[in-house]
Amino acid sequence: MPGVVSGSLADTVIYVCEHNEQGALGLVINRPTDLSLVELLSRIEVDVENRADLAATSVYFGGPVQTDRGFVLHDSDKTYTSSLGVGDLTLTTSRDVLQDVAQGQGPVHMLVTLGYAGWAAGQLESEMADNAWLSIKATHEILFSTPVGERYDRALALLGISPFTLTGAAGHA
Repeated sequence: MPGVVSGSLADTVIYVCEHNEQGALGLVINRPTDLSLVELLSRIEVDVENRADLAATSVYFGGPVQTDRGFVLHDSDKTYTSSLGVGDLTLTTSRDVLQDVAQGQGPVHMLVTLGYAGWAAGQLESEMADNAWLSIKATHEILFSTPVGERYDRALALLGISPFTLTGAAGHA
């Protein structure tokens, strides 16, 4: 079960943004960093209005690949220069979304990450077959409303599973 995954992805909840024959890309949604959104905006020289809410907003560890690259997962009410539709959400990698956020004109619901989780062609399928991951349909509530410390347990609860019942050993019938 999910205990098979170790290291930086152990006990993570990952929103899979793209999955096709070439591989998969996802964002970890339950690993906030010590970096606030205001600090990130300052580092990339985006002027911020007096926004206490952004000082309290964490930037997330999105995964171990390209940790110097930013990703914004947000509502689809607006698209930007580099936006990709992901179901009823949008994934944006361009600076313009952060400029809108800094000015109070950005998406209402969003997660900002540095890095992503990536899988080569067939790798995620292989890990799923090895019981390394569980899959659920993403919910807006878990992504944007559930406190970060509860996201893993809430995601498991959607499958009727308690984290205390998981084991790293599994069999196939």
